[in-house]
Amino acid sequence: MFGYRVPAPDEAMLISGGKNKAAGGAPFRVVTGHGAFILPFFRKVRFLTLSMTEAEVTETCVTKQAIALKVRAVIAFKVGNDTESIVNAGQRFLSDQEQMSVLTGRIFAGHLRSIVGSMTVEEIVTERQKLANEVLDGSAVEMAKIGLTIDSLQIQSIDDMELGYIAAMAAPHNAAIQREAQIAQAQADQAAAEAAQESARRQAEYTRQTSVVQAKYKAEVDKAQAEAAQAGPLAEAQAWRDVINARTELAQREAELRQQQLVSEVVKPAEADAERVRVLARAEAEAMEIRAAAAASHNRVALDQALIEQLPQIVKEAASGLQGANVNVLNGTDGLGQIAAGLVGQGLSILDSVKSGLYGASDDEGDSTELARS
Repeated sequence: MFGYRVPAPDEAMLISGGKNKAAGGAPFRVVTGHGAFILPFFRKVRFLTLSMTEAEVTETCVTKQAIALKVRAVIAFKVGNDTESIVNAGQRFLSDQEQMSVLTGRIFAGHLRSIVGSMTVEEIVTERQKLANEVLDGSAVEMAKIGLTIDSLQIQSIDDMELGYIAAMAAPHNAAIQREAQIAQAQADQAAAEAAQESARRQAEYTRQTSVVQAKYKAEVDKAQAEAAQAGPLAEAQAWRDVINARTELAQREAELRQQQLVSEVVKPAEADAERVRVLARAEAEAMEIRAAAAASHNRVALDQALIEQLPQIVKEAASGLQGANVNVLNGTDGLGQIAAGLVGQGLSILDSVKSGLYGASDDEGDSTELARS
């Protein structure tokens, strides 16, 4: 709208002109946060920044110990939000607002020199915040007079200009810190080395255990494979051994059978024949002895009687001879009875032959006697 002006949020609109004075006797009216109608040709409008501004100060200061230090500080400030501060700042800086930083820097430089001159280097280095607070406190009144407020003051650096005082002052601490750092580094290296060695030992142990397990498994696998490979031949050999044992047993039984057959078919009959021959020979011999005895006595009756008396003895001897022959009879007591019956029969046959021999001899002797008598 024509004649209506609105200041920016970080600006203060200063309206001058007209007969009425602003509050407090200010030569202009201050408007912030809203617009105002400006009567053309009768009013004049100017804007004053309310935003924050920085001022940098680099000042050579002398400490309480007469040691020169170069101190660098940064000040953050702005125009105050109240009307009084805006009026004070507008009256001083409205035509050249850049001068706010220059003047602020000069104010803080003076207070900085004053405060540093009352402190030692050690205090300045170790208590920077104390230095900043004292500078702020010392400059606050002057800054308020020109309508400015301070947001912060930062001591950026403190330099002894290659004098070496600060470095020397820090040397023991640096040495201690370096020593502690070296100790900490050594401890860290030692811990790292121990951890690495422990890791290597564990890896070696795991490798050993793995190798042992692998070897064990391989041995078991090889054993199982060998057993599997030998199972076929072993079973075949076992079966062949059973066949050989069966054949050996069969051969033994066949040999025993042949031996029994040989004994029963050859040996026993031969032994029986031999015994029969021996018995016959012994009977024949005894008969001849009897005949000789009868011939000697010329007594046939006595001869017959003697033969009859000797016959049981002959049969007994034949039987005893059969016992002494150690004859194995295959058919038991029946076989033995048959042999005994055979012997008795043979004895009777012998007796008959002896009798016929005796009677024949008696007849011959009788004929001879009759012939001799005739």
